[in-house]
Amino acid sequence: MARTLVTGNHAAGRTLALAGEANREALGCAAGAYPITPQTEIIEYLRGFEFAKGRVVPVESEHSAMGVCIGASLAGARSFTASSSNGLSYMTENVFAAGYYRLPIVMIAVNRTLGPPWNIWVDQGDSLALRDAAWTQWYTASHQDLVDTILIAFRVAEDPRVLLPAMVAMDGFVCSHTLMVVDLPEQEMVDKYLRPCNVPHRLRGDHPATVGGLTWPRETEHHRREIQDAMEQVPTVLAEALDDFEKVFRRRPHGALSAERTEDADTVLVACNTMARTLRRVVNARREKGEKIGMIKTKMFRPFPREEFIQAIGSAKKIGILDRNHSPGSGGIFWNEIAASLQGRSDLMVQDYLIGLGGGDVTPKIIETVVDDLASRSKAVEPIWKEVAA
Repeated sequence: MARTLVTGNHAAGRTLALAGEANREALGCAAGAYPITPQTEIIEYLRGFEFAKGRVVPVESEHSAMGVCIGASLAGARSFTASSSNGLSYMTENVFAAGYYRLPIVMIAVNRTLGPPWNIWVDQGDSLALRDAAWTQWYTASHQDLVDTILIAFRVAEDPRVLLPAMVAMDGFVCSHTLMVVDLPEQEMVDKYLRPCNVPHRLRGDHPATVGGLTWPRETEHHRREIQDAMEQVPTVLAEALDDFEKVFRRRPHGALSAERTEDADTVLVACNTMARTLRRVVNARREKGEKIGMIKTKMFRPFPREEFIQAIGSAKKIGILDRNHSPGSGGIFWNEIAASLQGRSDLMVQDYLIGLGGGDVTPKIIETVVDDLASRSKAVEPIWKEVAA
């Protein structure tokens, strides 16, 4: 491992490149490349990497970038790309196509606010707008978490029990452009961890086939059920991927979520990505004051880890969710998932807080006000907006 000070974008680009290079003895790799702030540096890194058997294809739009990935994956190559914000939106048609084709593409989503009005700062609305696509979704809290999760995402996506694309998200600028010390893997270690990519339904010259043709309702019903079955295999495949990761890299990242100080907590706060790091400071400080408070850092959003979440909250009676996203007419998207998971717990108060939208700062002081507000309530209300003071 090379312990290095790098930006999140550099860490992501290098990890994608090493993953692609690890498939050089099989059918190689390919990436569709189109720039958009704040992910452009990932694509720039890939363009400068000398693949033994691979190609980065510059195109005219994000829609075409995913089209390149689809074509490469249908040819059996390991495929990957990156995008952000309105680029993800423009890519939507092909994002859904990649999932329905059951292609194990990995994409880095550098979270940025959707416009107009135009805003280049972090908001998770771009990736979460794709929550109904047949992709696994992962949210990362640090540069190291990002590197590890990218490699794990390839393992899960390419497993024959899953064969679904994976979207790995990080916070725009807060993570993508900041510097952190990271253990970057060497090529030899990535070669050992990632098996040769095998897309069993890839197109073959000796066996012509058509993909994406017309189907009748019954076939579509079976198709969607097969995707659901694949999603249900993800926890098992993830556990195996983590076991192998530990053997190769001598450390074990957490899985779908991680619970901290929840064993005896009566109040639990939930967050993901870099907000979770700030939340941890507040939780630890409150613990020192004798308050029974814990936290859950979520990584996997699709499939949503319902059972793991129920176990993680333990005997807590109050749950506060920090959502850096907004579903108009509903509220926070993580809150919707968590509330649905806990519908059998009538003893729980589950409160949503919309926080840091459009890149607003999420400081310890702001989270302190959330904790105080949650403590003062005996009944949940509609999602509460925590706006940054002017």
